[in-house]
Amino acid sequence: MFKILLIIFLSISFNLFSHQPKLNDGDFEMTKEDPYIIKKPEISKAIYATLSGDEHFYKIKSKKSFKMYAGITVAKTDECPNTFDKFSFAILNSDFEEIVNFNGETFEWWSWYEEYGKKWYWVGPEFGSEFQSTTTFDKGTYYIKVYNNNNLGNYVLAAGDIEKFNPLVIGKMLIVLPKINKKFWNKNNCP
Repeated sequence: MFKILLIIFLSISFNLFSHQPKLNDGDFEMTKEDPYIIKKPEISKAIYATLSGDEHFYKIKSKKSFKMYAGITVAKTDECPNTFDKFSFAILNSDFEEIVNFNGETFEWWSWYEEYGKKWYWVGPEFGSEFQSTTTFDKGTYYIKVYNNNNLGNYVLAAGDIEKFNPLVIGKMLIVLPKINKKFWNKNNCP
């Protein structure tokens, strides 16, 4: 009975959290040839990843038109509250031609407290407004390229804006959140 009540409680509380957290810990190389696949592009997700010398690629393939949202954030830590790696991203068509580019170096990043995860973030550029989609894309294949000057550092790519959580997602969150917290809110992450 306790397990059932815990699942119900977590379902209610995590429905308030805006993006399903996902940690890319080696499932995809995140290259042009092996991009991270974003399934169901309208469903909100926060993909935690680390640039290690090369830009990252995400692939969206949809058989119907969809609302596109993408944004970049960075963990804000107490150890380095005002210094952080800035990231840029571009949305590309199926031929890797740039549709739009968001330069994180010239963007005025701002701090934001995510109430349900109890974490601070630096919020960078977004395709949309206030964490919501403002544009519908035609069906097809698209890519998101994430990069910075050195192609190094931890970032979070937010994609989609429809909140949707089921017991399986919540169960995975219980496993992945401690890993994310340890890796992204660590004093060793200061640039």
